[in-house]
Amino acid sequence: MPAQPRLRILLGALIAIGPGKADLLEGIAATGSISAAARRLGMSYRRAWLLVDVMNRCFRTPLVTTAKGGMRGGGAILTPLGTEVLRRYRGMEARAARAIAGDLSRFRTLMRKRPAAPSA
Repeated sequence: MPAQPRLRILLGALIAIGPGKADLLEGIAATGSISAAARRLGMSYRRAWLLVDVMNRCFRTPLVTTAKGGMRGGGAILTPLGTEVLRRYRGMEARAARAIAGDLSRFRTLMRKRPAAPSA
């Protein structure tokens, strides 16, 4: 269980985007479905929908749009802004990881392999 940095972009108290939300956006882009993306990530549809709702409320325009079911079924797609936000976020993650790689390597040597058991 190596120590890992996790980049989150906040808007007030809300996480506008972070690793899990980026994974969800990737899943939606790959499957065309919030429910299918949620299944891939092992989360409930409700949780995925709430995450999409927060992202859509944090940006100037929605990152994900949906179509209601019907004869051809519903679906979800990333908007152009959703695609840009995902691309920029993944780029920021990569640049941040490169920038702190040396310090993080040293930091890991200062840590235990696993957290110690809680004291009684």
